Amino acid sequence: MLALSRKKNEAIIINNNIEITVLEIKGEQVKIGISAPKEVPVYRKEVYLEIQKANMDSTDVEGMDALKKLFK
Repeated sequence: MLALSRKKNEAIIINNNIEITVLEIKGEQVKIGISAPKEVPVYRKEVYLEIQKANMDSTDVEGMDALKKLFK
């Protein structure tokens, strides 16, 4: 993991097309802004993990067995 220090209104660039800017700092909370192309999905980690879990749940073994029977 790369750890960088930034102050308010300072930014970092990732892959030439994603910019992350520190917008505000209040106590222990930091507000950031992310500028990225539309085709680059940006999620909070807890939302991303829920999406991944939902995807795994939708491909459970019973569902796959039902699909196999359907195409036999």
